[in-house]
Amino acid sequence: MAELTLRGVILGALITLVFTAANVYLGLKIGLTFATSIPAAVISMAVLRLFATGTILENNIVQTIASAAGTLSAIIFVLPGLVIIGWWHGFPYWLSACTIALGGILGVMYSVPLRRALVTGSDLPYPEGVAAAEVLKVGAGSREGLEENKRGLAAIVASAVAAASFSIIAKTKILAEEAATFFKFGAGATSVSTSFSMALIGVGHLVGLSVGAAMFIGLLISWVGLVPYLTAPLPAGAELSDIVGTAFRMKARFIGAGTIGVAAIWTLLKILGPIVSGIRGALVANAARKSGNAADLDITERDLPIGIVGGTILATLIPIGVLLWIFAQGGPIAANPVPIIGLTLAYVLVAGIVIASVCGYMAGLIGASNSPISGVGILAVLGASLLLAAIYGSGHGDPSQTQALIAYALFTTAIVFGIATISNDNLQDLKTGQLVGATPWKQQVALVLGVLFGALVIPPVLDLLNSAFGFAGTPGAKDSALPAPQAALISALAKGVLGGDLDWGLIGIGAGIGVVVIAIDELLGKSGKLRLPPLAVGMGIYLPMALTLLIPVGAVVGHLYNRWALRQSNPEFAERMGVLMATGFIVGESLFGVAFAGIVAGTDSDAPLALVGESHWAVPLSVLVFAGVIAGLYAKLKNWASSPLS
Repeated sequence: MAELTLRGVILGALITLVFTAANVYLGLKIGLTFATSIPAAVISMAVLRLFATGTILENNIVQTIASAAGTLSAIIFVLPGLVIIGWWHGFPYWLSACTIALGGILGVMYSVPLRRALVTGSDLPYPEGVAAAEVLKVGAGSREGLEENKRGLAAIVASAVAAASFSIIAKTKILAEEAATFFKFGAGATSVSTSFSMALIGVGHLVGLSVGAAMFIGLLISWVGLVPYLTAPLPAGAELSDIVGTAFRMKARFIGAGTIGVAAIWTLLKILGPIVSGIRGALVANAARKSGNAADLDITERDLPIGIVGGTILATLIPIGVLLWIFAQGGPIAANPVPIIGLTLAYVLVAGIVIASVCGYMAGLIGASNSPISGVGILAVLGASLLLAAIYGSGHGDPSQTQALIAYALFTTAIVFGIATISNDNLQDLKTGQLVGATPWKQQVALVLGVLFGALVIPPVLDLLNSAFGFAGTPGAKDSALPAPQAALISALAKGVLGGDLDWGLIGIGAGIGVVVIAIDELLGKSGKLRLPPLAVGMGIYLPMALTLLIPVGAVVGHLYNRWALRQSNPEFAERMGVLMATGFIVGESLFGVAFAGIVAGTDSDAPLALVGESHWAVPLSVLVFAGVIAGLYAKLKNWASSPLS
């Protein structure tokens, strides 16, 4: 059966390019990206069905390549930090592309030996991998599968068009994009804000009720507890918006970082035992296979040869060392580069092994899109920064030299983060392949191709968004600058460690909150109640309310829809239709965001589509239209999902 074909590679590349652009924009706006396996599988089936020779395994290769967009684009959680600190003013194409590609290839190679430990030899649920396999199997089946594929594609298109249309109208100023109010609260002040974003509704639907509730609790901790406390007492005649905004950016977010860091460490500790046991079992199985005839090994158990994997890892370290040497020019490391670059390569090698295991396990446990990969990024940048601080000290040198060290720490983190993003995705894809009878080594080759395609497109999209909007925190940033929340946090942590001015007290408060949340989550787990994911609480504390308030709303909407879906004659199909509509919300708004960035860059105007000025009726009108469109689409979705397949 045809599997790794030129046609499939080209189709996967095209889908990857589109979804990567969408994910880069979404990640810079709200700090979250979406998994692309299922929508890529639906689109692939719709296209390959036009050819008589299309197969389920070819569809699987397409979604494997395209899934790189959902994870590799998360590199934007780190790379824009180099612009935010003022080290870069744009994104040097080949330096950026090679950094992304090499980190991603290492991620593929590191995760290959883990397949037997965490996929075939594990009972991890792999929710997204299983869902993608079901989509592929149903789509490859009978006429019923053809009808399901048509309805799924219709759901994606309808929600994508609705989200893009609302965004277009909002850019004309007829509808409002955001609403916010600032007010006194106790001895201090706080704010309530939201953005009218259908993408956030889609994100909420996908992450589920537990994550949505946890983010809402984090939001309450930040805006009902921390911000009012940090702004008290209010100075006379103060502008509330300035005081609240400063307190949130400079203090509350670092408390959120402490919560995220503790939650990430706890996650690592919880999964360390199962990973070690799984790897031990995989080594035993590998030795047993070597004693037999390799030709008799089932096709679904054939990985890339371990010699190629090990050789690729070692060979990749050479160009990484060259990139580090190029990047270090003009800074203190250039005076004696060999030992520092050697230590950095050792850090990348060791941290990569740990991170690949951790991220692969988390993806198997809760899915790639829900995996708290940002927490891994925080730990990676702290490790890289503390390594440099141990050698050069912190807060005592020339500011330009300190900036160079901060930039080097971020660049190192970008490589490590590339490993994290792909290993977070690779095992999910291999689970899908296992369920549909795919050949693992062909999928692993396909994922390397997806990494290369993504690495080629991410830098120019970043450059476009940087020139059109810029990033919040960059010197001279516009009011319309993209928040880039993760990149801002990670660069601030590197700056704090190496500059010697990181307020560890704020981090400690956040860590204390994280410990309490972890204890509550464990108690809830033992009682069988709804969980309270600590990392989601940390994200709720860290992210601005405008970017989080609608995620819990979307989680409630998705929960109510899924309860309805369970009562239908085909509950799996009904629930899957909800996933596809939620994905369409994200894709439509994100793709328009990329297109709008091109318009802004071409017109040199922050509001090129504005038809009217600011008005007092835009916000209430937005509430009515936004709620009406969401309600109408879900009503239509229920009709599609409940009608008999024919």
